[in-house]
Amino acid sequence: MTTLFTADHEWLKIDGDVATVGITDYAQTQLGDVVFVELPKVGRQLKKAEAAAVVESVKAASDVYAPLTGEIVAINDALAADPALVNTDPADGAWFFKIRIADQSELAGLMDEAAYKAHTA
Repeated sequence: MTTLFTADHEWLKIDGDVATVGITDYAQTQLGDVVFVELPKVGRQLKKAEAAAVVESVKAASDVYAPLTGEIVAINDALAADPALVNTDPADGAWFFKIRIADQSELAGLMDEAAYKAHTA
């Protein structure tokens, strides 16, 4: 499984043709205490960079963008029930959605962990 990152502070764990998507620890730190998460509907078709979900904190509301073009194949119901997971487990338990990748070539535009660390430095 490969982990990649976007400039918008999302992480993707790639497993075959499905990417699990969440927001990075850096992003949740910037947001502060998360109080609400709105997830996309399973079956929704998204284009790369389209707003897919919303995360609201005590400070602000932010969109979570589709890092790739594809179809939503799963959402994390646990996150809707307990939005604070974004703060306590951003890199694992707090994934937002899984998207079936329509175009593998879009992965080339994403960063590896070293590049993401440099991006946030």
